[in-house]
Amino acid sequence: MSDAVALERHGAIALIELNRPEIRNALNGELKAELERMVPTLLSDKSVRSLVLTGNGTAFCAGGDLTSMRDRSAIAMHSRMQRAHQWILLLANADVPIITAVNGSAMGAGLGLALLGDVIIAADNARFQAGFPKVGAVPDFGLPWTLPRIVGMNRAKDMLLSNRSVDAQEALAIGLVSRVVPAAQLRQEALALAQALAEGPTFAFGLTKALLRAAQSHSMSDYLRTEGNAQSLAYASDDFGEGVAAFLERRPPVFNGS
Repeated sequence: MSDAVALERHGAIALIELNRPEIRNALNGELKAELERMVPTLLSDKSVRSLVLTGNGTAFCAGGDLTSMRDRSAIAMHSRMQRAHQWILLLANADVPIITAVNGSAMGAGLGLALLGDVIIAADNARFQAGFPKVGAVPDFGLPWTLPRIVGMNRAKDMLLSNRSVDAQEALAIGLVSRVVPAAQLRQEALALAQALAEGPTFAFGLTKALLRAAQSHSMSDYLRTEGNAQSLAYASDDFGEGVAAFLERRPPVFNGS
């Protein structure tokens, strides 16, 4: 273990904080190894019902730490990417709601990491940039998959090829982020939303996220079969029973996530 990534628990909320502020939370082997260890542990913990990912300092994540990439061989890079892809996929397919709280610059792989959130909240001083064209690399951390689905193909090409910087207000306007808040309030806002989600019907949230993923790749008929199966599971859940009872009794529901 190291202090490259800090973990806080707030009840049912897990907050992961990239913790290399002296180099703008650039991703090196140590930091990625901590994420590789921490992400599967948290996502398999049934007591975690929402997750927040943020950065310490003035940047969310400045991308890959180029100073740590001494072995530039194709074999070494492929191995590093395969290891990262394991925990990236876990975040992308997680049942629990994930909030990325972008506290500053999100560049390169840091932009890809930010876009893994179900809800992306940006500080008003945040900015987003591909970064890869500047060093002659291709976008990674799933960015060519996530970015066009969020902002559309034309805007994605613009950002990934021109390397232009997008500030928080433009990011909000083009749908790159869900919300923009004052920088001083970012953590508070992210934790408040995470708490609301953690208290929600998290079993249904997981099914909803699976349906959204299926809707992007299935035909309508295949999707509707998946939807019918998901709704059947939701109706049989404890949370649905509690939700109906609370509605009839005119009281707030108390969901347990099952």
